[in-house]
Amino acid sequence: MVTTAPAAAIVACPACGARNRVPQSRRGKVRCAKCHEALPWLVDVDDASFDEAVAGASLPVLVDVWAPWCGPCRMVAPVVESLAREFAGRLKVAKVNSDTSPGVSARHNISSIPTLLLYRDGAEADRIVGARPAAELRSWVSQKL
Repeated sequence: MVTTAPAAAIVACPACGARNRVPQSRRGKVRCAKCHEALPWLVDVDDASFDEAVAGASLPVLVDVWAPWCGPCRMVAPVVESLAREFAGRLKVAKVNSDTSPGVSARHNISSIPTLLLYRDGAEADRIVGARPAAELRSWVSQKL
C-alpha cells in the first residue's frame, strides 16, 4: 500500500516561535516568514515522494529509514530530529517508514534498520547502518557537510 506523505508541515521557529508551513520539497532553504532565520527541515517521505523530496533537493539530505516496531530506530529518532535543528539551513532530514514505503528500501538495498543515508547533489554519498551514539552521528553529519 502506497500512501502519500503530507505536502507541508507546520514548524515553530526556534528563534521567534512563529509557526511556519515547511514544504516537503523545494529548492533552497526554508526560512521563517517572520524573522527569516533558517528553520529545521524535517519531512516524512514515501515511495511516491522520495525522488522529489530527496533526490531533487539543493541541500544535503539525511534520510532516516526506520519502522515503528524497531527499538533501535526509536533510539535514533530523537538524535535525527536534533540534527535537523542543529544543522538548520545546511541540512534537510527526510524520514522514510520502511513498512509503508518498501520501494525506497528495495531501491537502496536496505536490509537492516535503522539505516541513515546521506544524499548530496541528488545521489547517495554515504550511509550508516544500525543505531549509533548521538556524538558519532553528529560527527558523521558534520564531516559530510
